Amino acid sequence: MQPESGDVTKLLQLVRDGDEDAKSRLMRLVYPELRRRANRQMRWERPGHTLQATALVNEVWLRLNGQDKDWKNRVHFFAVSAQIMRQVLVDYARQHRAARRGGGIPAADLDDAIGATDWHPEKMLALDEALTRLAKWEPRQSRVVELRFFAGLSEEETAEALDISVRTVKRDWSVARAWLYANIGK
Repeated sequence: MQPESGDVTKLLQLVRDGDEDAKSRLMRLVYPELRRRANRQMRWERPGHTLQATALVNEVWLRLNGQDKDWKNRVHFFAVSAQIMRQVLVDYARQHRAARRGGGIPAADLDDAIGATDWHPEKMLALDEALTRLAKWEPRQSRVVELRFFAGLSEEETAEALDISVRTVKRDWSVARAWLYANIGK
């Protein structure tokens, strides 16, 4: 169950104001949602992946606490957490690849990745590299993919986070996926 937007937004304001008690209440309120999103991400990681959803959420929370707490509202908070979740997973994939020092990067398929059980670090790195290239040309499209894919935000939540229309989100999502299919692993 997702936390109420108003409750999260109120707590975010208190955290920005320096209320330490609000920080722990915020954590209790958003933790189940962060864990749900982390579980969604971990669902398509390779079997035997040593990073667990709980560890992913904990790392995201630690990194969130190391940032300026200028979160506008619930959607903005989860959008920032999506960026951090992406960074953690990519960092983890890089470490895994460095430990193995193996082969090339296979192409990744976003549609397959959403339900896959054998997503490998190389595919995560390929997706990250492609998103980074896309961001140079179309930063908003890259953000749409990040929010939809890594954070699991709905079209409506993505539109709110980016202050664009749902129609624009749908169009950007479609174009970005096509671009990524053509460019992942290149």
